[in-house]
Amino acid sequence: MTNQQQFLNLIGIANRAGKVVTGSDIILNAIKKRQISFLVIASDTGKSTTKKFIDKAHSYQIDYDDSITKQALSDAIGKPRTMVGIADRGFANKLREIKSN
Repeated sequence: MTNQQQFLNLIGIANRAGKVVTGSDIILNAIKKRQISFLVIASDTGKSTTKKFIDKAHSYQIDYDDSITKQALSDAIGKPRTMVGIADRGFANKLREIKSN
């Protein structure tokens, strides 16, 4: 299994565990409250939205990944989304580990 597939599978598991935050406004508020441990932004998200969230992630020292497509992300969680926030440190740490391999 490829790293990308492991990454997407773990996002799906985190979603089923209720540890995924979706919706740009909700994610933004959760980042400000430091409730997000990892951010996943689809690679084909609009440039201004991507910049806004990457800048916010940098300010709050949150790791992020922007290498997967909207379709792959949506398939992983079962609903159409362009970004998700991971609200659990354990899942976030595992996603960082997979990303770094």
